[in-house]
Amino acid sequence: MSRIIGESLKNIPWQDKPAGLNAPVWRYSANPIIERNAIPNSNSVFNSAVVPFEGKFAGVFRCDSRSVSMDIFAGFSDDGINWTINHEPIVFEGDPEITKREYRYDPRVIKIEDRYYITWCNGYHGPTIGVGYTTDFKTFHQLENAFLPYNRNGVLFPRKIGDYYAMVSRPSDTGHTPFGDIFYSVSPDLTFWGKHRYVMGTVNGDESAWQSKKIGPGPVPIETDKGWLLIYHGVINTCNGFVYRIGCALLDLDEPWKVIARSRNYILGPEKLYECVGDVPNVTFPCAALTDADTGRIAIYYGCADTVTGLAFTTVDELLNYMEEYPL
Repeated sequence: MSRIIGESLKNIPWQDKPAGLNAPVWRYSANPIIERNAIPNSNSVFNSAVVPFEGKFAGVFRCDSRSVSMDIFAGFSDDGINWTINHEPIVFEGDPEITKREYRYDPRVIKIEDRYYITWCNGYHGPTIGVGYTTDFKTFHQLENAFLPYNRNGVLFPRKIGDYYAMVSRPSDTGHTPFGDIFYSVSPDLTFWGKHRYVMGTVNGDESAWQSKKIGPGPVPIETDKGWLLIYHGVINTCNGFVYRIGCALLDLDEPWKVIARSRNYILGPEKLYECVGDVPNVTFPCAALTDADTGRIAIYYGCADTVTGLAFTTVDELLNYMEEYPL
């Protein structure tokens, strides 16, 4: 038995694993939990992040408008399944040079000490990693961008490692390119980032072809007694376009750029109609995971076909055992 290092979350959304299912992750039976028209002007609501908040749940949601403008919105839920999302996007306080918006998408959220930190793909002369925080999901403060363009999928660790804040990200350029590797970076103050370390990259050939084009970190890494459990996305370029699936890896607790284990098989991929059909077909893209340290349960929030939001379930033992059964 493995153990999640963290807090109890007795009200974590949950459904038991269906009998006879031969997979480590299973979908919520009433998916999608957020439809594309969840707010009046939304074309789609997907790649979004949630956290426990005041005994309930709060989150930051990617809502593309009907003009297909990308922005992030705060939302709230009593049960983590039924969500009320603000109709207006988040407005950040801070340096006008940084808060000036080009676009905002694919947020992650984590509580560190008394602040809820948000990272997202921020437009600043190209995609980079925006960083901000809130204490109440009403007032939001924006800090300096973490990196130069181009970078996507910046994900903070839930605590300092040594004396530093830590982040994994995926350097990139302006489009779909061979840039597809995950790197680790640290900061003493959430302003200056350095000591960049390579974590892992794509897999050439057909040993694990679902992650042959590019990979990127998904939800905030989950601390366990065996290491940091990293849920991530992987992409293959097929004759019908890109297909996004979900995998997992285990990183060293003290030196998280060192990979202890990694699954050869994906743990969830597009199969259902709402994952295969939408604005961008064949996408399952994870951005958040709620955890309960008492039971080892994990609830994964993921974008489906860049259109709606789905929910899936697993446990720390399911994922660690799967990596052991199908190692890369």
